Amino acid sequence: MEKLENFMTWNEFLLKKLTNREEALGYLQVSLEEYLIDGDTPFFLKGVRNVVEAQGGIPEVAKQAGITPDALSKFLFSEGPLHLGIFRTILKALGWQLSIEPLTAEEHSDASVSQQLTTSSERLGTSTEQVVESSTA
Repeated sequence: MEKLENFMTWNEFLLKKLTNREEALGYLQVSLEEYLIDGDTPFFLKGVRNVVEAQGGIPEVAKQAGITPDALSKFLFSEGPLHLGIFRTILKALGWQLSIEPLTAEEHSDASVSQQLTTSSERLGTSTEQVVESSTA
């Protein structure tokens, strides 16, 4: 049987594409938008891991960020809530920053705002419970 050398896996294709900084930036923006909609932290962090891998890997990005590879790995494979300080440090090492932008008129409907506030409050309540539990343990 002939070996197919010209084909690559989806992950290889994606990582090759994410070596381009503009592609990586767009990919992270979409990942963040999806996270803001559904709150799926593991899926979001998978997107960040893909970009980190494509942009030099954990050792290189950790070095650029001024943190240990272990600290970066713990963040990237975390099951808990996002730690924005570490995420900001990673973005800064990659040459990007977090920003807040106004919503478009379509995005800013009363129903979506009240639903987002309810969802955010529920997440904050869960997050606060985890902090209280961990601080008393």
